[in-house]
Amino acid sequence: MNGMQQTVHNICGADNGHCRLKLVNFEAHENHVSHETQGLSRKHLVVRRGKPFKLTLLFGSPSWSPATERLVLNVWLGDMSKRIPVQPSGKQSDPQGWSAKIYPGDRHPKSVTIHICSPVLSSVGLYHLQVDIEATQNTTRYAVGTFVLLCNPWLKDDPVYMPSDVQIQEYIKSDYGLVYMGSNLNISKQPWSFGQYEPGVLEACLQLLQVSPQHLTDKNKDYILRADPVYISRVICAMVNCNDDYGILEGKWKGSYKDGVKPTEWSSSADILHRWASSKCSPVRYGQCWVFASVLCTVMRVLGIPSRVVTVFNAAHDGDGNMKIVEYYSSTGEKRNVSKDSIWNFHVWVECWMRRPDLGAGFDGWQVVDPTPQEKSAGIYCCGPCPVTAIQRRCGGTPYDFAFICASVDADVLRLIVHNGRVVGKTVDTECVGQIIYTKSINSDRPENLTQNYKKKREQLVRMIAMPCGATLSAQNASDAGSLRSEAGEMSPSLGVSLNIDEVPSVGDSIIICVTVTNQSSSPRVLMEHLNAQLKEYNSSPQETFWKRDKEVHIQPGGVLKLRHTIPPSEYESILVGDDIVNVAVVIKDVRTKERVLAAQEFSIRSPQITIEIEGGDSIQMKKEHTAQVSFTNTLTKTLTGAVLTVEGCGLLQGKHEARLVFLQPGDKIEKTVSIMANSPGTKLLMATFSHSTSLGIVSRSFHKVSVMTE
Repeated sequence: MNGMQQTVHNICGADNGHCRLKLVNFEAHENHVSHETQGLSRKHLVVRRGKPFKLTLLFGSPSWSPATERLVLNVWLGDMSKRIPVQPSGKQSDPQGWSAKIYPGDRHPKSVTIHICSPVLSSVGLYHLQVDIEATQNTTRYAVGTFVLLCNPWLKDDPVYMPSDVQIQEYIKSDYGLVYMGSNLNISKQPWSFGQYEPGVLEACLQLLQVSPQHLTDKNKDYILRADPVYISRVICAMVNCNDDYGILEGKWKGSYKDGVKPTEWSSSADILHRWASSKCSPVRYGQCWVFASVLCTVMRVLGIPSRVVTVFNAAHDGDGNMKIVEYYSSTGEKRNVSKDSIWNFHVWVECWMRRPDLGAGFDGWQVVDPTPQEKSAGIYCCGPCPVTAIQRRCGGTPYDFAFICASVDADVLRLIVHNGRVVGKTVDTECVGQIIYTKSINSDRPENLTQNYKKKREQLVRMIAMPCGATLSAQNASDAGSLRSEAGEMSPSLGVSLNIDEVPSVGDSIIICVTVTNQSSSPRVLMEHLNAQLKEYNSSPQETFWKRDKEVHIQPGGVLKLRHTIPPSEYESILVGDDIVNVAVVIKDVRTKERVLAAQEFSIRSPQITIEIEGGDSIQMKKEHTAQVSFTNTLTKTLTGAVLTVEGCGLLQGKHEARLVFLQPGDKIEKTVSIMANSPGTKLLMATFSHSTSLGIVSRSFHKVSVMTE
């Protein structure tokens, strides 16, 4: 089997004097080119279902005699086998079954070339091949090797068929992608190496199928169901997390990551898959949503199912399925961590392309598959596949996990102002959740906006509702909060407020906040403005307040006030970690009537940039040394102590390389030169990070794409 690189299997070994079948040539190069599987494996022939591939049999003496003997192939998937008589090309065969044919000119005195074709709905997996020479009196059998069968998005009858070749190039063959992160006001992008052509990745993906609970429970049933991409996607989705099984990644969202790898430090699926496979299926520590999704995307592309990574900005986690997310604020604008529901500034999942014959016409195409372990689906931690069209059309109950996914992109947000246990103000925001949905564009690093694929345009509706102090917060959950409207009655608001950030600041810049207050009544008013700023991570509630302001203001009848505030960098620099989000909220209170209104905004602060340059350009030759220059310039107005610049790169560098400076003065630069070399082709990523002794974590992180060429 290990002779696949030479494409020829010696069947009989050294002592082949009595062996009729001497050699089998799997014609690997020609088959791999024909089946668009070049580079996926150095060990196995890799072909796609429903498309013929060929192998050549070389006989000893006596040779095969077609007049008195039959050639029969047997393919085995686990304990299940299929007998395939080898027939002349002119003979009719069952189009729904396996076939093996000899075409004119393919038979010679000592050899024959056979063209084998699997059914289009064959199961994905590693098959064993046996050749039988059947005579009247006896049958001689030869185990000749293995081949891998994948889905075929080039074939019209395959459920994963994708009609556009440029889409197939992007969503099957490309080993490079982008993950969009940050906040909807400051979207950042991280390159990702899917790594499907790295040695051992295909084998790890096949192993993933073999250790799934479905396979371990009933392997024959699992083998049969592997013909269906819907089934495959659910199995793989659950196996990317380790919550129920021998899955790949262990999730962690807070605390120390010292006993593993911090999720923000990953940039390659191949690195993760190699670690999982080499550790006998022990979970790799640690993953978060974009890591889970990127690994899932790699596995699905390897198995032949078109896939892409998708980011939802302001993604709701609606635990009770009522399409409402409740947030609680104090009367001075501090966001409280008391809700069962949450909104992540961004969440990443995968879309997989397939037909859905189980649902009927209109539900084919992109399906959401989310491997991040949040809620159970049919008893296991997986989510989807759910048709994107079903989400857009609000087809409730559509398999799988429609309600959870729909809420993620289009739930309403109820923001409650609570004072002494009573709700004193309420905002209903129908636009915040799923505000932007991005994926990487085809053949471009620009984002493609998918928002309209998920959401039909709703009329913007942000209602400011004034509540008297008598409305009691009976329970801190979404159901009770949603019923407050009927308890208190809805009143026409006479105050309006909005909050905007002038422009997204970079580290070292002041944060400029603009609050606009509108008096919709015919009387002058005395108001109290309460402004509050907190830090938070993308998937959590805010921490303690780091800045606040309280101010009395006066507004004329029908008047509009614009109030500007500045948060200097000295207020946040000592506590800000590179990936943190800032939550700013304002509560405006009428001193006389006690009417209160609320506005809130979340944004990330741009990190200072790290520069990475490859000598000679970003395309390098395999197995040749190249030089990379990495540098960071201190753009702040203060000296940084204990500066550390770190460079690493899976498939390019061994270990981490560091440069250190005791002091980094304003305007000065810290640099590191490294020699890189790749031993396999494809897309690799260099990652550089910068930190200093007074920061709580990484201040800046940068990734650089490197294309590795074979010639």
